Amino acid sequence: MSSTEARPEAGGESRATSKVPAAENTLRILKLLASKRGPTAASSIATSLGLPRSSVYHLLGVMEANGFVLHLHEEQRYGLGISAFELSSAYSRQEPLSRLGRPLLASLVDVIGESAHLAVLHGRDVLYIVEERAKNRPSLVTDVGVRLPSHLTASGRAILAALPKSQVRALYPNAAAFTARHEVEGAIMKYSALSSHLDQVRQRGYATEHGEVTPGFGSIAAAVTDHVGWPTAAVAVTFLEDKLPADQWPALAARVQKVADELSVRIHGRPSK
Repeated sequence: MSSTEARPEAGGESRATSKVPAAENTLRILKLLASKRGPTAASSIATSLGLPRSSVYHLLGVMEANGFVLHLHEEQRYGLGISAFELSSAYSRQEPLSRLGRPLLASLVDVIGESAHLAVLHGRDVLYIVEERAKNRPSLVTDVGVRLPSHLTASGRAILAALPKSQVRALYPNAAAFTARHEVEGAIMKYSALSSHLDQVRQRGYATEHGEVTPGFGSIAAAVTDHVGWPTAAVAVTFLEDKLPADQWPALAARVQKVADELSVRIHGRPSK
């Protein structure tokens, strides 16, 4: 077997054996640290990655000297450093989600003939970063740069449903966190109603919205998730509800989910299945 052939790893996964193992192991350590909720001991890193402790300490020392990891001496643990944060900031500045998502949404719009958009969570709101308007369809409020309360939108509900419940509770601590654009039946105006609705979204696999943003318009959305399953964004389509019978919503949702999964793969994330 050559050095570039795929070999099985622990856990049943396979990857190509690198010709530059130090570089590959450095990246594996960074990815592991990025997946953790807090700093990690070097011994745990070595065990998780199946690497010799001496090699891990050597690589961590080089990364620490270059600012990619931070050594917490009192805790004897390692976390991500300022250079890793700078990479994250550069990632945001280059708008990769918009660039990767736009052609996928354009293809979806061509197939279904309805408008689509991509949104990210920004505080308690969703921020729309891509809109692809279908031909001969009315303009929507979900233009690029617009922010809307996440609990009112299908995009926001898809993202919230993929978050830990404790995170959702922190975003919506009291009744003052809830607002409404229009008076609609069954409006979500308290946490218990939101929590119950998000349970339905998780069970169904996609989120919906019925006129809470614009009367007469419905939306279907699915979350885009990163490598640890955290919701990075949501893909959604919006349409006139009287033009799409309720029995056709699941089929449309499957198309939306397929696009969300493809975008998840493109950002090296974890698709829904």
